[in-house]
Amino acid sequence: MNTTFAASEVLGAMITPAVLISASGTLVLSTSNRLTRVVDRVRVLASEAEQLRKGESSVEVEARRRLISQQLPVLSKRALLLRSALGALYAAIGFLVATSIAVGVSVALQWAYGWVPVISGLIGATALLWGSLLLVREARLAIGSTLQELEFLGREVGRKD
Repeated sequence: MNTTFAASEVLGAMITPAVLISASGTLVLSTSNRLTRVVDRVRVLASEAEQLRKGESSVEVEARRRLISQQLPVLSKRALLLRSALGALYAAIGFLVATSIAVGVSVALQWAYGWVPVISGLIGATALLWGSLLLVREARLAIGSTLQELEFLGREVGRKD
């Protein structure tokens, strides 16, 4: 009976990081999608800038050029934040997998280094937290950029020719 309890306790300890691995994987998928949207937005702005370059110069065209030039540094920051977040999330997955393995090895071999899975788990959880914080920062930039564009569109719609 004591062996069964120990086995279920070990399996529980090995499965706990799996929940965080699943959360990290979901965030990786979401972050990859966000990065794709940033790349798509850059391509749209590049195409739009090319069209504006070919057209005549007017107040509206100059306003749109200004908006595009203001959005490019924000998109660059967003791409860099997303890259860093992906790196942190991948590191979290790696450390959490290592934690799960270290728990099993520690028990199976009656390893005296029980602190290894604890440290590995803490590093993985910290990487997950860091990746999440980077994603919050990126989301704030995305919302700021969207609000800036909405303000521009509001002015354009309200403009009387």
